[in-house]
Amino acid sequence: MPIRLNRRATLLRTAALAMPAIAGAQTYKSEYKLSVVGNRPIPLSEGAFIWADLINERSQGRINVKVYPGSQLVGGDQTRELVAMRQGVVDLAVHSSINIAPQVRDWFLFQLPFLMPSYTAIDAVLASDVGAHLVRTLDTRDVVALAWGENGFREISNSKRDIRAPADLRGLKIRYAAGAIFQDIYTTMGANPVQMSFADLQPALTTGAVDGQENPINLFLAFKMDTLAQKHMTVWNYVNDPIVFTVAKPIWNTFSPADRELLRETALEAGKRQLVLARKGLGLDADRSSFEELARRNVAVTVLTPEQKAAFAEATRPVVTKWAAQIGTELVGRAEAIIKRSA
Repeated sequence: MPIRLNRRATLLRTAALAMPAIAGAQTYKSEYKLSVVGNRPIPLSEGAFIWADLINERSQGRINVKVYPGSQLVGGDQTRELVAMRQGVVDLAVHSSINIAPQVRDWFLFQLPFLMPSYTAIDAVLASDVGAHLVRTLDTRDVVALAWGENGFREISNSKRDIRAPADLRGLKIRYAAGAIFQDIYTTMGANPVQMSFADLQPALTTGAVDGQENPINLFLAFKMDTLAQKHMTVWNYVNDPIVFTVAKPIWNTFSPADRELLRETALEAGKRQLVLARKGLGLDADRSSFEELARRNVAVTVLTPEQKAAFAEATRPVVTKWAAQIGTELVGRAEAIIKRSA
C-alpha cells in the first residue's frame, strides 16, 4: 500500500526549519542520551538504534548518541519521557504516540477506537495538515519533531478465550500503557483495564495479575508473549500507534544548521527503515511470515470480519463521542475527511 513519505518529510522539514536559529558557539556534549520504550528486537526500539548509528556514523563521532532502551532514564515509565526532555534528562527520543497523548491531548486522535481503517488511512493523516498540526503541538512542549515511524496496529491477546464480540471481553483484566481513553474503551465493553508500564507487563502476564494485553504483532512475537500464557489473539486493528523521532529544543538550538540537517535527514531515513520493519510479515504483500510464526507457536488467531469489527466500533461509539469533544471536534472531523478520501 502506498506510503506518503515524501509529503510527511516536507511537513516535518518545514516545522524543523522554523525553529529559532539561536545557536551560539558550538559546544557539543560528550554524549547525547536517546530514550525509547522497550528494547531490541521490536521495530519501535530498532528505530532508535538505527537513528543513533546513523548520527554517529555521519557526524564521524562529533555527535555521540547513546540509546537508553526500556525508558531507563525515567525509571521505566515511558509516559514521563516527554517531560524528561523538557527537564534536560533526555536529549533525543523515539516516542510512541500513546505515551505523548496524556501530556498533549490532541494526540489522543490516534487512540480513537476504529478511526483508522487501514495503513493507507494512517499514512494519509500523517502526511496531511492534521499531521503537521500534531508536530506543532510538540513545539509548545520544547520538543522538535523530525520524522514519523510506526509501532503498528494494536491487537489484543489473552490467556482465557477467543475474542469475537464485545461481550467476550467481559471480566477480562487487560493491561494498557497510558491514557484514560483506554480505560473508557475497555470499561465500556465490560473488561477490567489495568494501567501498567511495559517494564511491568511481562511479570504481570507470568503471574496472571492481568489476563491480556494489546500491542502490535511484532512486539508480541519479539517478546514471546505466547510463553506468557497469551494463547488467544484477535486481529481487530482498533488503533494504530505512530511513533515520532524528536530532539529536545534546547539541544536542537545548540547545533549548527548543517548538523540540524544531519539530524533531520538521519531521522527521516531511520523512520523509513523502521516503518518497513513494523509492517513486515503482516500480509500487506506476499509476506505473511508473522502470521505463520503465530501458527507455529500455537497461538489461536481470530481475524475479525468487517461485520464483527463493526460491532466493536458500535460498542465503543460513546468513547469516540466523548473523546472527540476533548481532542477537538474540528481536528477529528478533518482527520475523518482525510480518511474517507483515502479509502
